[in-house]
Amino acid sequence: MIYLITLMGNLGLMAVIKTSPRLHTPMYFFLCNLSVVDLCYSSVFAPKLLLAFLVENKTISYPACFLQHFFFLMFVTTEVLLLAVMAYDCYVAICNPLLYTVSMPHGVCVQLVAASYMGGILNSLIQTCCLLLLPFCSSNVINHFFCDVPPLLALSCASTYINEMILFSLAGVIELSTISAILVSYVFIFFAILRVRNAEGRKKAFSTCMSHLIVVTLLYGTTIFMYLRPSSSYSLNTDKVVSVFYTVVIPMLNPLI
Repeated sequence: MIYLITLMGNLGLMAVIKTSPRLHTPMYFFLCNLSVVDLCYSSVFAPKLLLAFLVENKTISYPACFLQHFFFLMFVTTEVLLLAVMAYDCYVAICNPLLYTVSMPHGVCVQLVAASYMGGILNSLIQTCCLLLLPFCSSNVINHFFCDVPPLLALSCASTYINEMILFSLAGVIELSTISAILVSYVFIFFAILRVRNAEGRKKAFSTCMSHLIVVTLLYGTTIFMYLRPSSSYSLNTDKVVSVFYTVVIPMLNPLI
């Protein structure tokens, strides 16, 4: 049911934006791309997970496992970067409304989305290549419902210190830089809204920002909990519950929000 709602919600949002000329603005262009990312990265897990439930086939091949890991990391990184881009878009729309069309032409929007995808691909490529270098000697049972970094590191029979440092460093740089961009954007937005004398205008600006902030809080809260902590504090049983939230539930909630 959750996967069907995710498919209908994201495909429906994309169709509405594509078919309605008045929604051909930068904000809805970014929302459309957010729906594409949500649709893709929920589809990385959901079909395999449903197959495991229906036919009780809980196996995954070595190449398929690493492909799943690559696409998951690519799409989740792209989404994080895209949310930072959307915060900048809100900043320009609210703080410089008269220059909005000049500051955010379609070409710039396409470049920002392309940069988000390139960042996702680069981060995923580095981390997946580092994982491929690890030996997996005996156990082949992944204590998870998909090929995530912590359970794969737990299976390795060699030291994973370098992998953990790379994971922590890249996740830290991406999370901190995007959070900083979002916070700075919203500080300027907040002061700009306070200067608006029209109550209706303030309400409209707040409502536009609030939906974005809810999405940011849900995704960043779960990913920071998962990846920006030492391996000694990992609890795979707890992590599985948190992972369900950001891999399955959040892509369903985003179109509704």
